[in-house]
Amino acid sequence: MIQIDNLTKSFGNLQVLKGVSLSIKKGEVISIVGPSGAGKTTLLQLIGTLDKPSGGSIRFNGEELGKMSDSRLATFRNRHIGFVFQFHQLLPEFTALENIIIPALIAGRKRKEAEAEAMELLRIMGIEQRAQHKPSEMSGGENQRVAVARALINRPDVILADEPSGSLDSHNKEELHRLFFDLRDKLGQTFVIVTHDESLAAFTDRTIRMVDGVIETENVK
Repeated sequence: MIQIDNLTKSFGNLQVLKGVSLSIKKGEVISIVGPSGAGKTTLLQLIGTLDKPSGGSIRFNGEELGKMSDSRLATFRNRHIGFVFQFHQLLPEFTALENIIIPALIAGRKRKEAEAEAMELLRIMGIEQRAQHKPSEMSGGENQRVAVARALINRPDVILADEPSGSLDSHNKEELHRLFFDLRDKLGQTFVIVTHDESLAAFTDRTIRMVDGVIETENVK
């Protein structure tokens, strides 16, 4: 589904990625681990089209991202990629339901249809009773589940998660990890997760270990 070939990224004289190649298949849950500064988040941002590589290529279902215009990339990102961050990044003035449907409205979908799908996602997340609650009225674990539902609303090909459980306590962390695998089993969802959490990495289908801008090892379970 995603093919990364000889990807490089430099910021001035600092080369952060030094020729990374990786294939990601549909329905996989992949973790990317390694020390701070290894290039994990930079790689995730490039896959997510939030930044452009200095060299190499990323192909998504055969289409090379580097050949797309900025406006085409923005549309592609909205429709094909979902994001989950360490801190849920929900808009505080909106309810859970409203936060979830924002990407769908940006994509031009009808509000009624988007709300119906958002409610179904909230049911899958086990927090449908929180639909009309704002982020300040929910726990950290509930907010992160809302963030996952928001990432799923446009039925993306892949969800990119950057330290998604980093701000959660052990109970909510465990529940979020279980949720990722439930979503893979129920929806065939693909996940690429940057994490320092070895317990999460241990359960993913593959663990990619990065050091100094290169892939050091790749562990297939």
